[in-house]
Amino acid sequence: MRQRSPMLFIFFTVLIDLLGIGIVIPVLPYYVKILESSGDPWLVVNRALIVGGLSAIYALMQFICAPWLGSLSDRYGRRPVLLISLLGTGIGYVIFGFSENLFVISPWLMLAALFLSRIIDGVTGANISTAQAYIADITTPENRAKGLGMIGAAFGLGFMLGPALGGVLSTYGLAVPVFVAAALSFINVTFGYFALPESLPIERRTTVVSSSNPFTRVADVLQNNNIRTLLVGIVLLNLAFSGMQSNFAVYSDRRFGFAAIDNAFVFVAVGLMAVIMQGFLLRMLLPKFGEAKLAMVGMVIMALGFEGLAIAPTGLWLYPAIILLGAGSGMATPSLTSLISRRVDPSAQGATLGGSQALTSLTMVLGPLLAGWLSDFVNVTAPYHAGGLFVGAAAVVIIGVLLPLVRQAAQAAATPVTSANETV
Repeated sequence: MRQRSPMLFIFFTVLIDLLGIGIVIPVLPYYVKILESSGDPWLVVNRALIVGGLSAIYALMQFICAPWLGSLSDRYGRRPVLLISLLGTGIGYVIFGFSENLFVISPWLMLAALFLSRIIDGVTGANISTAQAYIADITTPENRAKGLGMIGAAFGLGFMLGPALGGVLSTYGLAVPVFVAAALSFINVTFGYFALPESLPIERRTTVVSSSNPFTRVADVLQNNNIRTLLVGIVLLNLAFSGMQSNFAVYSDRRFGFAAIDNAFVFVAVGLMAVIMQGFLLRMLLPKFGEAKLAMVGMVIMALGFEGLAIAPTGLWLYPAIILLGAGSGMATPSLTSLISRRVDPSAQGATLGGSQALTSLTMVLGPLLAGWLSDFVNVTAPYHAGGLFVGAAAVVIIGVLLPLVRQAAQAAATPVTSANETV
């Protein structure tokens, strides 16, 4: 029972982190729409860019603070870092929820509160690495993959349920989903305070807090010639996908008049498709076709999905396009990650995949800003045409690397047959 309580807490910590992100996605553009109603020329013109900025600042804080929080947990223990970070997440949501009340004083004060809430949530929500370290502390090497898999399950479940919950709760009030997320955070802090033991003994703790520079990790991983081209492709894919993720609610509102609950259904569709692809279909497709083929086909499907979003004549046409996008992403991204891990020395896989994840996090800062700027100053469909171009460029770059691998695999598969025939 003692073992189950910490695991349950870690599961809900990650679930709440991702639920919070998902809950905010469908309602964030409508908070910014309130700012637009002030009539201030800058706020009116830059709605999509503001939404992109709020998404980007959250991602930037996570990018910078994840290694820092992990290092703090090495020095002071996992328990205080997890509890304080979860408490901070709840405070960030409370500030977000009450920001609308500041509009009557000044729209700029409301905007400042929104940015403050996203900064706090980004800093304190960067606790995934600490949660992973806790799992590593309390599990044996044989059971560690199962424990870390539980984090992955919470990750996927939170991202899929969050937008749906945010959309449904928003029908009772725009701030209701955010306050529910805050309440879940505070409930989990209370549960953790009584049920979560420390996993890192004092004798195993470090004496200093190391300053792990995430930009150094990115620079280090890009120096590896074996995977640099694949990493460029992943950067382009994530630049497109993160831009779509932050901008979609603005796009669907401007073009088709979607409300938060309409956007929630769309995000559930893409999340469900990604879960089906990665959880079920990929297992059947990988043995038959291999990672290289699936990565190439997945990128082509993603490009078609982006163009489908851009040219959709009605709101209903967004669904098949977004399902294509989710299927392509669910096929391409894990295949490329696996190919990267195969191209590095086993002893360097942790550092390489960590650097790759840091690079992905950085694109989640740049993608929303670029999508917001394109939407406000080029055309409302521009982020999706650009997304199709980014994915198409990634496909060209990566196919140049992977096509020889596909040919080599085909030749290798034919070789034993030839040898057997000669023997006979």
